[in-house]
Amino acid sequence: MSGSNPRARGPVVRAIPDGDDRERMVCPDCGFINYENPKVVVGAVARWRDRILLCRRAIPPRKGFWTLPAGYLEINETTAEGAAREAREEACAEIEIESVLGVYSIPRISQVQVIYRARLVSPEIAAGPESEEVGLFAWDEIPWDEIAFPSVRWALRHFDEVRAETNFPARFNPPGETGEY
Repeated sequence: MSGSNPRARGPVVRAIPDGDDRERMVCPDCGFINYENPKVVVGAVARWRDRILLCRRAIPPRKGFWTLPAGYLEINETTAEGAAREAREEACAEIEIESVLGVYSIPRISQVQVIYRARLVSPEIAAGPESEEVGLFAWDEIPWDEIAFPSVRWALRHFDEVRAETNFPARFNPPGETGEY
């Protein structure tokens, strides 16, 4: 919108726009409202036979801790496409999406996470630029004390609950959980 009016200064004041219920950044000159919305994170609990793909983070936050291949959804991509892309980027892994495993809300960081259950096409994996290392872990080998985020634990536990099922409802945050460390 700033390109349509060369004198527009952009959103410069916090105000409650007409018909809204919260403050937003608003341009008093042109009326533009800058809506800030949650980020969408996509990823997958991907397995090869009875082993689960995990990536050791090479970047903050939680550098050095283990996570699922996951990251921010890009413009013009579906959540499933994004989850597959993240597996390629972080673990050089090709996955087949099976179903939505969980949708988690993390309000303190304004995220919605869509995590899929997926199958690795092959066991060929390697660390991408955002991973120090990657591995395929049996359930009893998962480094629980080194898991990066609460939502990764939720997804892994939800995966375990539905491991043998082919049709199941998506899971959500466990009761009382908001994603705090």
